[in-house]
Amino acid sequence: MSAPAAIRIRSVSKHYGALRALHELSLDVMPGEFFGLLGPNGAGKTTLISVMAGLARPTSGSIEIMGHDVGSDYRRARRQLGVVPQELVFDPFFTVRELLRIQSGYFGLARNDAWIDEILGHLDLLPKADANMRALSGGMKRRVLVAQALVHRPPVIVLDEPTAGVDVELRHGLWQFIRKLNRDGHTIVLTTHYLEEAQALCGRIAMLKNGRIVALDSTKALLRRFATHSLRLRLSNPDVGVALGGVAEDEGGWLVFGFDAMADVETLLRRLREAGAGVEEMTLGEPELEQVFMELMQHA
Repeated sequence: MSAPAAIRIRSVSKHYGALRALHELSLDVMPGEFFGLLGPNGAGKTTLISVMAGLARPTSGSIEIMGHDVGSDYRRARRQLGVVPQELVFDPFFTVRELLRIQSGYFGLARNDAWIDEILGHLDLLPKADANMRALSGGMKRRVLVAQALVHRPPVIVLDEPTAGVDVELRHGLWQFIRKLNRDGHTIVLTTHYLEEAQALCGRIAMLKNGRIVALDSTKALLRRFATHSLRLRLSNPDVGVALGGVAEDEGGWLVFGFDAMADVETLLRRLREAGAGVEEMTLGEPELEQVFMELMQHA
């Protein structure tokens, strides 16, 4: 018998009056996956996370976390889930360590200091462990939100825009830690507007628009299906390049050519050479998730 899905979503709809935030949405996230949930603002990502966490009730449909229904078996379902919210929500009257101890108490964990110290170390929060939450920078507060989500050792972790407004150094350190959690067996669900993050981290991606899934596949398959390679050239005779299908960039005199197979590059360079356009500079670009996202959102 195969293992149950870490997250099982079946025909979930959520209506706010006439607004349909989610419409008949179904998908499975398997144990150990690093899964991306992408979409423009208003696509329904945060609403779906709220329903998963039990903060909102679906109009119809069901969600299970590690086999536990979030409605009928709420306590067990909530214990399996750690959510890092998009908003910076915190209690200003406690230190970082006190806040994590209180969070542990919500889940009945009375002696959790060893794990709290381990989390603080991984997130570089130990120097701030006894600082009041009000004294922390925005980036430090976001680290504390991550620590709160992990304090009860949930097998499923949902990250809703975890690096929004975070500096590059913190972003790099945070992803190192999250990758380690995923290697250790945790299921990770990520929403982000930084599509390069999703491309680098997520093995599978669902794209949402207007509360519906418009694409669901592995990251590699989405890139193969929708994105093209790009060849940027600076030519001695740019007019020849434009005539052969190159698109001029706004600055620098570069032309961009899209192609699907490496053999197309050889053909293009030969045609440019025969037309008398010498290549002065050249760069080769890999397919990008942003191309896929823009195309799907335009045509969904």
